[in-house]
Amino acid sequence: MQRGHFLVTGGAGFIGSNFVRHLLASEPGVEITVLDKLTYAGNLANLEGLDSARLTFVKGDICDATVVEQAMAGARMVVNFAAETHVDRSIQNPGSFVLTDVYGSYVLLEAARKMGVEKFVQISTDEVYGEVMGDPAIEDAPLVPRNPYSASKAGADRLAYSYFTTYGLPVVITRCSNNYGPHQHVEKLWPLFITNALEDQPMPVYGTGKNLRDWIYVGDHVEALRQLCFAPGVEGEVWNIGSGEEHSSLEIGHLIVSHLGKPASLIRHVTDRPGHDRRYALDCSKIRRRLDFVPRVGFAEGAERTIRWYAEHRDWWEKVKRGAFREYYEQAYKL
Repeated sequence: MQRGHFLVTGGAGFIGSNFVRHLLASEPGVEITVLDKLTYAGNLANLEGLDSARLTFVKGDICDATVVEQAMAGARMVVNFAAETHVDRSIQNPGSFVLTDVYGSYVLLEAARKMGVEKFVQISTDEVYGEVMGDPAIEDAPLVPRNPYSASKAGADRLAYSYFTTYGLPVVITRCSNNYGPHQHVEKLWPLFITNALEDQPMPVYGTGKNLRDWIYVGDHVEALRQLCFAPGVEGEVWNIGSGEEHSSLEIGHLIVSHLGKPASLIRHVTDRPGHDRRYALDCSKIRRRLDFVPRVGFAEGAERTIRWYAEHRDWWEKVKRGAFREYYEQAYKL
């Protein structure tokens, strides 16, 4: 498939901005329009230093059909990262998740159908499978989301599939495990633990801290997405993306304090959140078999890269931790 023009929604967020950076670096023939509402999780600093001749930024909401159609004009491919994403916030305010994640995806799908987009990549999540206590979930496993965030992502995931089966829109659906790496908002586990440790502040661990997640370095995730964008014959399918490396939040907390030379006493157990899934796990044999994709960054290397990035970019995260974030943090963790 020709490279052409991309519309990347949510491209100023964590994974979206890493995808934009990776795509511009690895695909010289690509031009990108980023559409982002710039909520608390969107940050224009994530796009600083990129080639302005190949990158256009549009501030707007994916729920606004007029803005979406204007931003999508001329795009051959659409990659939809735009979403409300934090489980904790979905418990506090589920309506905003339904609106952005489901209705916003509908607006994008409708525009893509009308405008003849050649490929639409819907970024879903491994959380749609719900709590996985047995064998890792394969792509056709039942969807059993257990919180408003994962439920809204499951709705968008299946809505996107319906546009493939009903209208023939060339949709690709990806379900990735937990990401970590540079430019992640400080409400998420890795940057919250790292930045709190750097400030000698408590690192809040929900419950026992033994809940397991498959962790993939964000650079590997966006490379898998790049391959899916250009691979033939992948439309109408779901693709799991993960590393197979499962670690608990407590283990990650101890790794971070050890790496930074901080005391383990910074790790503080707090009241568990409602319906906290004990484990997510993905079977990623399909993408390995069909596209020969294997993550290149192991957990130890990814952890070192991530900790170093936040240690070296205090100016980036100190700005994010001011103001409204402080109010949210104190409400969420009661520390």
